[in-house]
Amino acid sequence: MAKFAEIGRAAIPGQGTELRLLQRNDEFSIRIVGQPGDLMNSRLHGSEDALAELACADVAARPGARVLVGGLGMGFTLAAALAALGSDAEVVVAELVPEVVDWNRGPLGQAAGRPLDDPRTRVHVGDVAALMRDSPGDFDAIMLDIDNGPEGMTRKDNDLVYSPRGLESAQRALRQDGVLAVWSAGRDAGFSERLKRVGFSVSEHQVRAHRPGKGARHVIWLGS
Repeated sequence: MAKFAEIGRAAIPGQGTELRLLQRNDEFSIRIVGQPGDLMNSRLHGSEDALAELACADVAARPGARVLVGGLGMGFTLAAALAALGSDAEVVVAELVPEVVDWNRGPLGQAAGRPLDDPRTRVHVGDVAALMRDSPGDFDAIMLDIDNGPEGMTRKDNDLVYSPRGLESAQRALRQDGVLAVWSAGRDAGFSERLKRVGFSVSEHQVRAHRPGKGARHVIWLGS
């Protein structure tokens, strides 16, 4: 079997560590330097697809729907959101690491079907928490796939996104009857309560990393 080859590196802002982009034939992996295993793998994106499908289900029919994807990653959530929404929609994707955007415009883009090339896509390079704070009433749905979920692994500042203050910013950034969807690698009972305390009605969905019905169990919270 062919071995992975490193084709890119990127510093994680404020953390003193790096992301590595690796390729083996048509398979891609993003890893954190010094940590074992994949942070993301292009063959395991069922739960990233589900994040967008669940978030967009109730807003796709709205004229001119505008949604936010927090975390570009390998582009699968962005691609699934575009597939779920109409031709007049706009999908803003916020990515903190500029090189991740470059990777998706380069060799990595083929994995998700090059969703950055879709004319409905808008890219924001920067902190999604700041974007939400500065965008009151702008979005019908917000999808957050930052780090490993509410328990940050790559960047402690990500904890702020999932704090009561960060969740209140997300709530203010939503339009009437908007939807917040949050991806996590695992369950966190305290996070459901945190969502409820800031005023969301919450449902929790268990999804698989790989479809159909295979791979690790991940969690998606929907707040409305």
